[in-house]
Amino acid sequence: MSRAPGAPERPRAVARTSLPGNPLAPGAARRFVRTALAEWTELALPGAEFITDLLVADAMVVVSELVTNAVVHAGTDVELLCRLGRCSEDCQAAAGTARVFPSHDGSGRDAHDGSGSNAGDDRHGGPGGESKPGPGPYSGVLVIEVSDHHPARVVRDDGAERPYDIVEYGRGLHLVSALSDAWGITYRTGVKTVWARLPVDGTAAVEQEEAEAYDGEHALRRGQRAAEILAPAPRRGMQDQDWRSRGVLSFLAEASDLLAGQLDEDLVAALTGQLLVPRLADWCAVWLEDEAPGRSDGGVVGGPRLARVWHGSENRIEELRRLLEKDPPELPESDRAGPVPVPWPAEALGARATGGSALAFRLIAGGRPLGTLVIGRAGQTRFPDEITGLVEDLSRRVALAIGAARQYARQATISRVLQRGLLPGAVAEIPGVRSALVYEPCDKGGPSGDFYDLFPAGDGRWCFALGDVQGKGPEAAVVIGLARPWLRLLAREGYEVPDVLDRLNQLLLDDATEAADAAARALVSAGGTGLADEGPQTRFLSLLYGELVPFDGGVHCTVASAGHPLPLLLQPSGKVGEVAQPQTLLGVFEDASYLCGTFELRPGDSLLCVTDGVTERRSGHRQFDDDDGLAAALTGCAGLSAELIAERIRRLVHEFGGKPPEDDLALLVLQAE
Repeated sequence: MSRAPGAPERPRAVARTSLPGNPLAPGAARRFVRTALAEWTELALPGAEFITDLLVADAMVVVSELVTNAVVHAGTDVELLCRLGRCSEDCQAAAGTARVFPSHDGSGRDAHDGSGSNAGDDRHGGPGGESKPGPGPYSGVLVIEVSDHHPARVVRDDGAERPYDIVEYGRGLHLVSALSDAWGITYRTGVKTVWARLPVDGTAAVEQEEAEAYDGEHALRRGQRAAEILAPAPRRGMQDQDWRSRGVLSFLAEASDLLAGQLDEDLVAALTGQLLVPRLADWCAVWLEDEAPGRSDGGVVGGPRLARVWHGSENRIEELRRLLEKDPPELPESDRAGPVPVPWPAEALGARATGGSALAFRLIAGGRPLGTLVIGRAGQTRFPDEITGLVEDLSRRVALAIGAARQYARQATISRVLQRGLLPGAVAEIPGVRSALVYEPCDKGGPSGDFYDLFPAGDGRWCFALGDVQGKGPEAAVVIGLARPWLRLLAREGYEVPDVLDRLNQLLLDDATEAADAAARALVSAGGTGLADEGPQTRFLSLLYGELVPFDGGVHCTVASAGHPLPLLLQPSGKVGEVAQPQTLLGVFEDASYLCGTFELRPGDSLLCVTDGVTERRSGHRQFDDDDGLAAALTGCAGLSAELIAERIRRLVHEFGGKPPEDDLALLVLQAE
């Protein structure tokens, strides 16, 4: 649209952002679009006065489905553009190959399947075309575009129609088709855009205001009808596609994001109550079936536990809880999916709610019953089918969230037990030596790749170790589980420091070879191929290992480093120097031979031992130990106790980068008294 020379350019309602290609992208997209619509309304941009709650709800669902579709099928970062304007001005898109789908086509086709391409169809006002102005005092559109710069499929330009890939049919784009008056795909060089167009007109805004002013409850009942869009196709007909309010669709999308991010089952139960009350029910209760060991049949010991009770009136919650705890719902095993009527708890709800309807939903995930969700609504003999279907859908999401939280809890428990077994219960006290330890695993819920030990070896000797295994998690735990007990055993057998490293190196090589041979035999016996030809699996370990022998006037120290950051000796004068020589990692070379260095710790001398989580701490392109940064930091610790040295180095490492450390961090300070 041209404007007169010298006329000021009209502000345009356009917002654009980039989103990472991960499961959090849909939630970020919804927040972005909601904020953009609110800002346009606040700025009073043209057409923004006709942005209704209904339009916002529809936009939330559409952008969620488009971004989910792009992330799942393309797997790359995407760009999101949101644009508001009149049909005659802002329905244009850049020239390119496009496929346009009219409103309510019911196809459920997947826009990112890359099949077929047509030139823009101007009957639908999509990319390459223009819509006719709609009715009402204002007729415009809200266009949402999601672009992927690395399409997973090659665009063909022969114009031939191709069938959609059956495995990529989905229900998500049923929503886009139902809520928009057109949607489609636009291809440009290296860019694939999926777009949807939502109508904006003043008449709809006036109708919504009148309906909301007339009867808010009636508007909710009309909105409940929209829940059927998520039901399987046989339960829906074409006549059910003309919904007046679709806020529940946005509710389901937001609820899924909220529940999926929780790692505690009791918090999932609490959120479920707040999601349901008062939107869909007057009260609700969540029972959880506690998992307990000792049942060979996989059953549950102790019965259900009432995890959450929620009521629209807070003064009713405790009384309702006491009544419900006395009589947990007992659902037949055959009722594993649909809702089951349960008695109405009139005694706890007062005279005004003597009658009502209550339904129980089994919470099942992975074929296992996890609990029961009960909802109630006063003044109704039965729940509307639309509400029942919506709560049933939500209950499946609740069950999945509870199952995920329990899986996380089990894994976290295993990790904590394993971590306790991999590290010493206490650090030994050495006569004439003060010690301080800092140990910060990056992953709080899993075994760290760093480990430490400080133990008596007999005959007036104490040994210390600080190690770092390649990788984390179970693989790292296997290596630590081998290394630490063998270090103690070899030290107590009287082996000297170099001999301990030689034997530990051979142990790691032998264990890796045996593990690979066992895997190869199992694979061959099963008729498989591939892994048997990959050879031994090497397990790398960097280790700083030393021996301390106190004597009158100091401590005799012997140290060897196998691929580990070298220890630093701090003297009371502030002088800092390395006291070992670099050598190869353990578990790499068969014929490796290790050497050691000896020195004496005099009173006031401090020995600092660290893992690479300290030396390789990053701030942009720089590392903490660049230009002898660790030695410079240690120089400033002259005169401090072992505990203060450890704390200052830890603090300096944390302050070096703008983000929290991304690697395990361990440091040990030994100071002669």
